[in-house]
Amino acid sequence: MSGFVEKPEPVEVPGLVHIHTGKVRDLYRNEAGDLVMVASDRMSAYDWVLPTEIPDKGRVLTQLSLWWFEQLIDLVPHHVLSTDLPAGAPADWAGRTLICRSLRMVPVECVARGYLTGSGLTEYKESRTVCGLTLPEGLMDGSELPAPIFTPATKAAVGDHDENVPYEEVARQVGAETAALLRRTTLDVYGRARDIARDRGIILADTKFEFGFDGEGLVIADEVLTPDSSRFWPADTWEPGRAQPSYDKQYVRDWLTSPASGWDRASEQPPPPLPQEIVDATRAKYLEAYERLTGLSWC
Repeated sequence: MSGFVEKPEPVEVPGLVHIHTGKVRDLYRNEAGDLVMVASDRMSAYDWVLPTEIPDKGRVLTQLSLWWFEQLIDLVPHHVLSTDLPAGAPADWAGRTLICRSLRMVPVECVARGYLTGSGLTEYKESRTVCGLTLPEGLMDGSELPAPIFTPATKAAVGDHDENVPYEEVARQVGAETAALLRRTTLDVYGRARDIARDRGIILADTKFEFGFDGEGLVIADEVLTPDSSRFWPADTWEPGRAQPSYDKQYVRDWLTSPASGWDRASEQPPPPLPQEIVDATRAKYLEAYERLTGLSWC
């Protein structure tokens, strides 16, 4: 059992039709047929959407995505049409709302890995492969890979795990030509972002993208290169062979699995509310990631 500890009711806005409540984002459709995507401050961990929010998190994700979209525009177009607040929307939607093209979405999480960790490390320990790709012997948690790899995953519903799949399965689902385009674009975008982040003292260990088609053209959608969709590590503390400090929800994960939380991850009980110090530390990490990557001050 997993999912929402407390599922929120959608906000009613004249002229908008609510179509989906995700782990973080709420999706609406406006009268023109465009998607209205609102990034909340919700936090998810271990397949649960927690009862405690992280202030400003949705705005950080939105503003960081917008910054990245501009860094990548020559590689792949994005889905954003406007950042204007819809008429009648609550003031709290400011800075966290995107008006987007409605796309024919590809049912695949497009993951790029430049370093070994997470589910990739788990598979590597068992078979020396990640998504069926054979890797060299002797790699450790945090090791840089000889070259970035494309390791796609299925897109899961709220409360379920994404599952890594071989490239051949993607080709079977979407066709060989589309699969090749997804792999090439994913690795091109990862390469650009990795170099930008490296110049700012941050390692982009891995990241996931979502793509759709607008007519025949591939478009990058949803969020991009945020602490929710990527693993960012401080370059000056990188040390293979151990878990790396990270600009993401690690404070939340660590607290939930510690005796202090009193929560048994293996149980069917929902996780408890987060203490204020964990909320504050997590918010600070998200803001630090935004400021280090963009060079802009959060205000």
